[in-house]
Amino acid sequence: MVALVGGLIALIGFGFFVLRKLPKRIKTVHYTKKWRDIQKLCANKETWPNAIIEADKLLDEVLKKRRKSGKSMGERMVEAQKDFTVNDAVWKAHKLANHLLQTESAKLKEDDVKGSLVAYRQALRDLGAI
Repeated sequence: MVALVGGLIALIGFGFFVLRKLPKRIKTVHYTKKWRDIQKLCANKETWPNAIIEADKLLDEVLKKRRKSGKSMGERMVEAQKDFTVNDAVWKAHKLANHLLQTESAKLKEDDVKGSLVAYRQALRDLGAI
């Protein structure tokens, strides 16, 4: 009887540990709405930097939700790079977002903005967020 109770407690503890390590369920409706808001920022050339920065923040939020470990977004991206189908493009977009955060008067080309947002969208799709 004692062995049965001990085994049951061990099984429950193991189940709790496994469930805690699984990635949280992602609500695609929530992230799709946020992505549409980011797309609206692309209508005006002055808000292009905001669109890239917000897309970067959204990707970081999804990486955290998927429980990718790391103290910084870069560390979380390293852990998730096997999930990205366009890994180099996501890194390039992330570097552009960091540059925009550090530089107030950065000039953006339309191709750079489109390329970055396409990379972010694909990364979000790869992670199952949209």
